Amino acid sequence: MPDNPGDRPQVPAAEQTLRILTFLARQRGPVAARTIAENLALPRSTVYHLLAAMHAHRFVVHVESERRWGLGTAAFELAGGFSRQEPLARLGRPVVAALADRAGQSAHLAVMTGRDVLYIVEERAPRAPALVSDVGVRLPAHLTATGRAMLAAMPREQVRALYPDASSFADRTGRGPRRPGELREVLREVRASGWAREDGEVTLGFRSVATVVRDHVGWPAAAIAVTWSDDAGDADLAALTADAAATLSRRIGGH
Repeated sequence: MPDNPGDRPQVPAAEQTLRILTFLARQRGPVAARTIAENLALPRSTVYHLLAAMHAHRFVVHVESERRWGLGTAAFELAGGFSRQEPLARLGRPVVAALADRAGQSAHLAVMTGRDVLYIVEERAPRAPALVSDVGVRLPAHLTATGRAMLAAMPREQVRALYPDASSFADRTGRGPRRPGELREVLREVRASGWAREDGEVTLGFRSVATVVRDHVGWPAAAIAVTWSDDAGDADLAALTADAAATLSRRIGGH
C-alpha cells in the first residue's frame, strides 16, 4: 500500500467518473451535463466523454427529449447488491416479521434493480400458500406492488428512461400495463393514494399492497408489501404496510 498521497497512482478519469455518479445519486432527477460540469468544476467536454462511456455500460441514462442525464440500470444493480447484504435487509427483517404478525399475511421487502424488483426479506405467514417472492427472486417492477410503490416515488423522467417504449414491459399473467401511458396512469393512482396495489398481475389469485421506504434524501430505497389470497381488505393492509415502511425509513435515517 502507498505510504503517502504522493505515492498513489493518478487515476483522474476514474475519480471524475465516481464524482459524477455520486453527484447524480444525490439529485432528485436527471440533470443537464452543463449542471454536472458547473457543480463539479469539470470541463464540459470531459463530462460528455465520461457520460458517453457510462451510458455505454448502462451506468447512466440519457433523457434525449430534455437533454438530461440520470442514473442507469447498472447503478441501480450496484445499489441492490449493497442492499442485499447490509444494512437494509438486517434492519428490515424485524420490521417485516412484525408486519406479517399484525397482518396475518405474508410480507416482504424488495429493492429496485434495473426494471426489476429484488426480494431481500420474506416472512411467510403460518399456513399461508407458497409465493414466488422468495429472497433472491426478481420480478418485473411494473407488475408488482413493491415496484410500483418505488417507481411512483421516482422522478417521472427516470421512469421514462427505464420504460421508453412497449418493448420494456414484461408480462406474466396477461394483466398489467404494457406501454408507457398505461404505466403512467398506474403510478398516478399510487401517488394519489400513497400506496400501491396489484391484483393477479404476478400470480393469478393473489393480491398485494405496498408502501415505499424512503432514504435520507427522499429516494425510494425499498418497498414493503403484504401478499394474500383471501378477501382481506386492501385499505386495512395498506395502512399496516405504511406503518411498517415509516418505521424502516426512520431506522435507515430516512424521511
